[in-house]
Amino acid sequence: MGKVAIVTGGGSGIGRATACALAAEGATVVVGDIDAEGGEQTVQDIVAAEGKASFVRADVSRPEGITALFAEAEAAYGGVDIVYNNAGISSGEPHWPEAPLERIAEEFNINATGVMMGTRAAIEALRKRGGGVIINTASTAADGHLAFDPMYSASKKAVVSFTQSCAPLKESENIRVNAVSPGMVKTAFQRKTGDGTRPASWLAPAIERAGDNILQPEAIAAAVLDFIRDDSKAGEVRTVSAG
Repeated sequence: MGKVAIVTGGGSGIGRATACALAAEGATVVVGDIDAEGGEQTVQDIVAAEGKASFVRADVSRPEGITALFAEAEAAYGGVDIVYNNAGISSGEPHWPEAPLERIAEEFNINATGVMMGTRAAIEALRKRGGGVIINTASTAADGHLAFDPMYSASKKAVVSFTQSCAPLKESENIRVNAVSPGMVKTAFQRKTGDGTRPASWLAPAIERAGDNILQPEAIAAAVLDFIRDDSKAGEVRTVSAG
């Protein structure tokens, strides 16, 4: 592949699986995450498999966090070719409508505004390379309503609409923007909705119902790589579901 890729939320779950998959294909990966321990572990996993990666601590909810992430990537590797805006959170407990105002703002800023800012910064970086690929993480929650966390479904619906609105960039900038929309995925994200050791009370029953049909992070990583390889897709939102 020989490309430079930025993966946000790369310290665990879907982000880690995708960072490792990109490195296995020959990309140099910049792992961006606010979790330094998780991000460094992803880098160690990649290096152990003879890949190339580095970690940048990045808060994607803040403009300066996005700016610093791209500046460090370009300074280290001379440019960027692929950007995966993947970082995301849920409101956790206490759930809606008791969710604190600060948590509501944080959730939307990371899940939606962070994707928009990440895309804007990516466009500026990719222009220098004559084009490239941006992938965003949406969710099948965008297609429904989460009574206990409507901020999550609303933020992911915003990602869907935003991604579709970016379709013309393929013609104007040679930049393809697409999104993966996963169903329920087996990651540490589930525990983070609760007390850090178990899922939130509203999510636990859904996990139990899903049983063996919960997606593995590698399934989402495969969909991301498909978008990178297929230069015909722009503004597409691809659902990834078990079976």
